[in-house]
Amino acid sequence: MLRFIVRRLVQMVGVMVVLSLLLFLWLRALPGGTVSAILGERATPASRAAMEEAFGLDQPVHIQYFKFVGRVLQGDFGPSTSVLPGTDALDIFLQRFPATIELSFFAMVIAIALGIPLGYFAARRRATFFDNASVIVSLVGVAVPVFFLGFLLKYIFAIKLGWLPVSGRQDGQLEATRVTGFFVLDGLLTREFDASWDALKHLVLPSITLASVPFAVIFRITRAAVLEVLDEDYIRTAESKGLTAKVIRGRHILRNAMLPVTTTIGLQLGALLAGAVLTERVFSWGGLGEALALSFERRDYPVLQVVILAAAMIYVIVNLLVDIMYAVIDPRVRTR
Repeated sequence: MLRFIVRRLVQMVGVMVVLSLLLFLWLRALPGGTVSAILGERATPASRAAMEEAFGLDQPVHIQYFKFVGRVLQGDFGPSTSVLPGTDALDIFLQRFPATIELSFFAMVIAIALGIPLGYFAARRRATFFDNASVIVSLVGVAVPVFFLGFLLKYIFAIKLGWLPVSGRQDGQLEATRVTGFFVLDGLLTREFDASWDALKHLVLPSITLASVPFAVIFRITRAAVLEVLDEDYIRTAESKGLTAKVIRGRHILRNAMLPVTTTIGLQLGALLAGAVLTERVFSWGGLGEALALSFERRDYPVLQVVILAAAMIYVIVNLLVDIMYAVIDPRVRTR
């Protein structure tokens, strides 16, 4: 097991090195570049030359790359040029990171809590009304764009019915104490339960919106995996031996069906940031997705760098954990 983990860690480092190189080359290929983003309309040949010298952009590309990697390892991405001008890009990331993690966590809880049970029961009731209706719902979850679903939910439940907040993470009139940046957890830690409840209400609509695609994917993979396992000979053997339904379900069906589902959950966790960009813009969430969109729009390359690298790191770490879980569930994976 230890050798398996070490091998995956080495692969993870290789992935991050390649990604850092691609990001470095891509940012320098964008129109205008960092200098134009900082100077704007005030750029003159003299000021551009001075700025390029200050940033080391007049040096050979390989020297620039090694300096770029050195700054990244020290957490030095430079100041933001337009998202929050003058603020360190890493500080912007740290401020917004809890918002996106909190949203992604609740979205994935919804997706897993609904996707796996519904997928299992749909497979056990194959070709029934419940199965057909569940498949239709999952197709709608994949087909409907995230931003459209977000606006629709907001219009119905926030504007028309007034049951839930329209946008934001918490009511601005609440004088809530900030401890971790996770608003629900902060309210629990400080015993400000009204603040936690308000944060939970703000989470409902964006979490459902962000969970729509992961739920549909997890449901369909679970249903397909369970159907495949139900057709295996060892299931019929277990039933003929007189094993209880609980033992067959837990030891034989779910344990084997969870292998592809575990991989799918890991991939969906890594892909949540892409959906968070649109979801956070619709609900004015103030997380990394919104920061990523703003940095693209305003050519804020320091913020762009830190968000992309951090998102890639999260994706790689999540997939490492999924690989380890996969190896725990199926010991044969460790020898591959």
